[in-house]
Amino acid sequence: MKKAVLFILMAVSALGVTAQTWSVDKEHSKLGFSITHLMISNVEGSFRVFDAKIVSEREDFSDAVVELTADIASIDTDNEMRDDHLKSPDYFDAAKFSQAVFKSTSFRKVVDRKYKLGGNLTMHGVTKFVELDVTFNGTTVHPYTKKTVAGFKVSGTIRRTDFNIAPSTPGAALSDEVTIETNAEFVRQ
Repeated sequence: MKKAVLFILMAVSALGVTAQTWSVDKEHSKLGFSITHLMISNVEGSFRVFDAKIVSEREDFSDAVVELTADIASIDTDNEMRDDHLKSPDYFDAAKFSQAVFKSTSFRKVVDRKYKLGGNLTMHGVTKFVELDVTFNGTTVHPYTKKTVAGFKVSGTIRRTDFNIAPSTPGAALSDEVTIETNAEFVRQ
């Protein structure tokens, strides 16, 4: 009898656990990057049009599944001529490869609020596994909307040549390493 009651309690409590979906708050988020130019300075940029969501059952997000898409044509480096060149076939070829897509395969807690986010990044027709560092800044209730929001900082490095982006451009002109620098707020739905 005790086993049957225990089983029923476990089943009922399992039914009460539901995944929460979190949508990116685009007004309070930035999908940024930087790359070294001529080995002496960093050029920063971002994608103005992007979308992301997180699905998680746990409050600490240790089981999170992350999906992100970015519109390549929305690249912005504060220089229209450079942005047009980056959209061209010399670099991203935005007309042919219009989106970058990231889908997580793991979200592993390292210590405290530090995580490793692993997943597949598809860009320029190439899909590669990447691993990024994530700091979970916590959650709070937005004072105006009364919705729960969560904050994250994501950083890491990818190689442009891994995605066949300007493979013939020498590293002395444009570094192969591209630093990802993202700050994002997500709203629980």
